Amino acid sequence: MQKKLTLTIDEEVYNGLHQVIGSRRISHFVESLVRPHVVKHDLYEGYREMAADSVRESEALEWAEATCGDASREES
Repeated sequence: MQKKLTLTIDEEVYNGLHQVIGSRRISHFVESLVRPHVVKHDLYEGYREMAADSVRESEALEWAEATCGDASREES
């Protein structure tokens, strides 16, 4: 469920938001900035969900093995 919130900000910031972000996208922009600071997620649960994704884990392992070889070829 969404809730409406009224904020008071400096006119220069307001104009910048409209110019850079666009008037229809400001709420989403502000929410994406604020969310990580106020909504706490269970980090371990996130890791469990990622580990359960076998396709993602397979791609990550493939990438890690491919880049490991790159490090051994670097000049000292």
